[in-house]
Amino acid sequence: QVTLVESGGGSVQAGGSLKLSCGASTYGNRINCMAWFRQAPGKGREGVAAIYPRVGTTYYSDSVVGRFTVSLDNAGTPMYLQMNSLKPEDSGMYYCAAAAYGRCIECMGGLCTPEPGDIDYWGKGTLVNISS
Repeated sequence: QVTLVESGGGSVQAGGSLKLSCGASTYGNRINCMAWFRQAPGKGREGVAAIYPRVGTTYYSDSVVGRFTVSLDNAGTPMYLQMNSLKPEDSGMYYCAAAAYGRCIECMGGLCTPEPGDIDYWGKGTLVNISS
């Protein structure tokens, strides 16, 4: 089994920054990719960012491009999500996720964005609240 634990959430004003972390305990299990998803109250879960550690390729939702950056520590864990220029619509529960063999993205029309279909492991989430 793989255990994912998020941290770094909190409350900030619009325009501010937060940095989330996701610590992964893999116990020797394979991880093909990792990703961040978020869910606002009353809304569905949406992809935010994804990363493929073996090649270092990253992917982002259109709504966060240019503002968020996903990265890995030198040891491969934790995974980070640096969030800048935050907006109220960024508020929600942020979840760390990983896929053992499948994809963390869906590619259509030359664009690739985070997608939860192949996710095998989920963290419990960390809450982010952005005020106006």
